[in-house]
Amino acid sequence: MAGRGSSHNVDHRFSGPQVEVVDDGWQAQEWEAAFQSQAPQTQVREIQAKSIISHNLSPDVPFGRSINPYQGCEHGCIYCYARPSHAYLELSPGLDFETKLFAKLNAAALLRREFATPSYQPQTIVLGANTDPYQPIEQHYRLTRELLEVMLAHRHPVGIITKSAMILRDIDLLRELARENLCQVMVSVTTLNETLRRQLEPRASTGAGRLKVVEKLAGAGVPVGVLAAPMIPRLNEPELEQIIKSAVQAGAGCADYILLRLPHELTTLFSDWLDEHYPGQKEAVLNQLRASRGGNLNSPAFGTRMRGEGQFADLLAQRFRLISRRLSLGKRHIALNTASFIRPNEQLRLF
Repeated sequence: MAGRGSSHNVDHRFSGPQVEVVDDGWQAQEWEAAFQSQAPQTQVREIQAKSIISHNLSPDVPFGRSINPYQGCEHGCIYCYARPSHAYLELSPGLDFETKLFAKLNAAALLRREFATPSYQPQTIVLGANTDPYQPIEQHYRLTRELLEVMLAHRHPVGIITKSAMILRDIDLLRELARENLCQVMVSVTTLNETLRRQLEPRASTGAGRLKVVEKLAGAGVPVGVLAAPMIPRLNEPELEQIIKSAVQAGAGCADYILLRLPHELTTLFSDWLDEHYPGQKEAVLNQLRASRGGNLNSPAFGTRMRGEGQFADLLAQRFRLISRRLSLGKRHIALNTASFIRPNEQLRLF
């Protein structure tokens, strides 16, 4: 479907044998009407969240706290590992994920409340761990900017993962945070091939645009790196070295990569996408993934789920190590400042 990553909805893993459409106050009628057209329109439900910081205990995720001001993502990346999370909302990880979105209007207020808790201890919070904090609806809602304003006011460290050039709107805040070693940005660059980019990520910034983001952030003194992700065998995986090299030339100081993951409904969605765009390569791509996932298309095993295992995965890891060594790249995760944290209602320590 033009302008969308997925061409259809798929039943999610919590679906029953029958689905009955009921108007329960969630704008169901508007959403259903939108889906009757050839090009579903983005629908946003404004919500008041009960909590805002998510805690992560996974040993292969290098951060313990994250915030996602939005659920669902309009970028429409067909490979997005966050798609299956829409099933918890009784929505499809397919078109629903990129057209039926949720905005947590009280995100900044909840963060201030967390910071005011006497037992709260500062630790880097990552924005964009699940859905992009700078997806198109941020232009209107500005929830990510509000969160950064709270981070700056209370001198709290923050990491950002994004593939959107919209982050440059907030370069003023990021520059101030960087002066006190309070932020780091990772820019996700999936491909520099614009045809492939439009198919994979129809509403995201161009590859060239993301390199410009790296350049401008680095020029403003903001620590920035590149995340070459996800690497898809035969499609964008041959670009690994070029993506990293181009990002370093733009000013990136570190890099990382992730092998494509296909949890839950994403297996069907990505397989259907290959049928639509790359039918001749479908089996080769999927077989390479199976060879890297113990014979399956996905493996949730800690330690290997991000990198895979086997001959192809080992070769990809070796290629990454070689290009990183050649370009003298630093570590992806730098130690950010937690000592300057100002709890709400405390006297501001400005000097």
